[in-house]
Amino acid sequence: MPELPEVETVRRGLNQLTLNQKISGGDILLERIISSPLSAEDFLAGVKGTTIIQWQRRGKYLLAELGREHNLPGGWLGVHLRMTGQLLWVQPGEALQKHARVRLFFAGDRELRFVDQRTFGKLWWVPPEIAPEKIIGGLAKLGPEPFSEQFSTDYLVQQFQNRRRPIKTALLDQAIAAGIGNIYADEALFLSGIRPTTLCAKLDLGQIEKLRKAIAQVLQASIDVGGTTFSNFLNIHGVNGNYGGTAWVYNRAGQPCRICATPIEKLKLTGRSAHYCPNCQK
Repeated sequence: MPELPEVETVRRGLNQLTLNQKISGGDILLERIISSPLSAEDFLAGVKGTTIIQWQRRGKYLLAELGREHNLPGGWLGVHLRMTGQLLWVQPGEALQKHARVRLFFAGDRELRFVDQRTFGKLWWVPPEIAPEKIIGGLAKLGPEPFSEQFSTDYLVQQFQNRRRPIKTALLDQAIAAGIGNIYADEALFLSGIRPTTLCAKLDLGQIEKLRKAIAQVLQASIDVGGTTFSNFLNIHGVNGNYGGTAWVYNRAGQPCRICATPIEKLKLTGRSAHYCPNCQK
């Protein structure tokens, strides 16, 4: 699943290419991708004639603020890529991708396509008089962004104290940290020297501070190279991310640790994989 760096990479690409572009229409190829309004026709009626003002990111969600003529608000276009979703900015004449689900047509002969092999992705149109979190329920449940001031060591101490669950599981909880998933939880735990099975309540202040810094470090490193491509992630141009080739532990089971050469181990933790170095992480 695309995580914060991948979604941020897409957001930046969309802001470079689609701002001030007017949506002239669209084609819904798979109706269940549209989460709100209830019908594809109402979704297209909502976005048609609007202009992209700005794309924002909240956790793993993308939100486009929409406007209409005479500076009237046009509501919001929400997107969640989920497991295999992709947003591609193409020319209308380009061959239709096998798993294309939604096409949005723009004035000026361009097209934004939502491509999704697993069909778990979702799109929303939120009317201007309604806050996005009232329609896109997951937004209201998100914790602070890892780069925000709210994501402080004191905040993490409060979240972890007295919690007897593995730290890897806690990092995947979007109510604690918005946007972190399997890849960057593994990477941050490696850089902070903490095993994924360590209970939250067992972490001391120094470990928590080191973990907070490691989270920001690995997320920024991946953003700088356009995200990770271990499955289906492509940026807005259809190009793979480059972080995967330099990952510390994720998806490297059996390979030597980049620090000590000990083979990386993999285990299952509450249904998710976890990769770690048994020597570097205690």
